[in-house]
Amino acid sequence: MFTPLEIVALMFLAYIALRVLSKLWSAFHTYVVGPAICRVNFKSMGKWALVTGCTDGIGKEYARQLAAKGCDIILVSRSMDKLQATAHELENEYKVSTKIIKADFSEGDHIYVNISKEIENLEIGTLVNNVGVFYQYQIIFLTQRTGIIIMLFYREKTMNGFMRVNMESMIKMNNLVLPGMVKRKRGVVINLGSASALIPSPLLAVYGASKAFVDKFSRNLHIEYTRRGIVVQTVNPSFVMSNMTPHIKSSSIFGPTAKRYVRSALGTVGVVSRTTGYFPHDVLVGFVNCVEAISERFVSWALLRWFEGVRDKQKKAYEHMAAV
Repeated sequence: MFTPLEIVALMFLAYIALRVLSKLWSAFHTYVVGPAICRVNFKSMGKWALVTGCTDGIGKEYARQLAAKGCDIILVSRSMDKLQATAHELENEYKVSTKIIKADFSEGDHIYVNISKEIENLEIGTLVNNVGVFYQYQIIFLTQRTGIIIMLFYREKTMNGFMRVNMESMIKMNNLVLPGMVKRKRGVVINLGSASALIPSPLLAVYGASKAFVDKFSRNLHIEYTRRGIVVQTVNPSFVMSNMTPHIKSSSIFGPTAKRYVRSALGTVGVVSRTTGYFPHDVLVGFVNCVEAISERFVSWALLRWFEGVRDKQKKAYEHMAAV
């Protein structure tokens, strides 16, 4: 006969076991079964794929891998030199057509007038909203320096610029491209969020909140448009080796290259509407959420210490880059 305490302990262990089994099955379906039976033919969705923030890291890899699948690519970013280099690379390697549009998404509404003119009458079957800005390094919301309260953002000096890039760009690009997809009754929209939207993210308060907006908007968009033939997916990666993470010197299981990450994430399109895109990142987020359900205080303490460690590594990496 079990005592009441033993019964409670057994119920708790059974709950944990069921959660683990559920996560394992979900991962098996997302990364093994689903991609085998629900593979999306991106080229059949439309002639062109449009990728924002496409000249480095994850965005560039989305452009490359969609080009490898036969899509012509519209590249939208703010550096003309990088746009031209990326276009040249895609045309030579994958024999696809490209179109480049120079746009700084921190500047406001006028850029969308130009983008609208540039893409008018183009059959865009895939939209990847990847453009985003990150902190130069993680920092608490308010930082006191020389008696002035300041906020430090990667390449952005104002809150408005940060919000325009991370949130407004996604809404307005969907507003430009989605009507054509609805008219044709087919299309794919991939909105890049962040794992910081799924777990507590101290020292990333504004960034994590902006990505939570991306996640929520995308989930609702999926519900509204799935019946109209549109695949909408939110992708919430953790750290990936790129220019935005200079502290990651080499790839690892939890910090993959952009190439490995995007290959995994593209396989989940049409399988799930919301994903980290990469199994080890699923494990990381699932573990944090599971522990948080047991002790929110412990998770808050542990993540604050971890992010402080990441911040210190990033500061050193940027200091080294500045010295060089």
